[in-house]
Amino acid sequence: MTTNTGHLIGYARVSTDDQEAQLQLDALSDVGCTRIFTDKASGKNTDRPELAAALDYLRPGDTLCVWKLDRFARSLIDLVTMVDALAERGVGFKVLTGALASIDPNTADGRLMLQVVGAMAEFERALIKDRTRAGLDAARAQGRTGGRPTVMDADKLAAAKARRAKGESVTAIAKALEVSRATLYRALNEAS
Repeated sequence: MTTNTGHLIGYARVSTDDQEAQLQLDALSDVGCTRIFTDKASGKNTDRPELAAALDYLRPGDTLCVWKLDRFARSLIDLVTMVDALAERGVGFKVLTGALASIDPNTADGRLMLQVVGAMAEFERALIKDRTRAGLDAARAQGRTGGRPTVMDADKLAAAKARRAKGESVTAIAKALEVSRATLYRALNEAS
């Protein structure tokens, strides 16, 4: 529940050093954020020290403000989890623009919307997993497997064994076959 006794604390994030956070900083300042934490990190990056600092700084009654949802959470499930954690601590959450900007996740209606969005995200993630699994199964059924193609085919392995039997060094064989020594050692070990 958001109350007027706490402070508005802002969090801004830009993905690269080339991007500028000034638009976010201005918007957060305009709504009255008394302190703003800023990260320069990709949304995929889980190491966001300024977000951790902002979460640590927040006290019950405070409200965490973000310019847009994608600046705060890496996914909708991540969003639901973090907003739930804030609510358990008595900290509010406010989005200034974009999706959920007009919804207060601290109200019953807002929580419902957040949970519906989170449920849809979980459903989509499950569909993606199912489609990926089905695609991999179909590829396996056709004899295709994932991963890098093997460098050592049967002809190279036979040549390597013959050269090794003649006493040639692994370094010389690897160079002649245009493979790394590690690849050659691995192939010879697996063949024995």
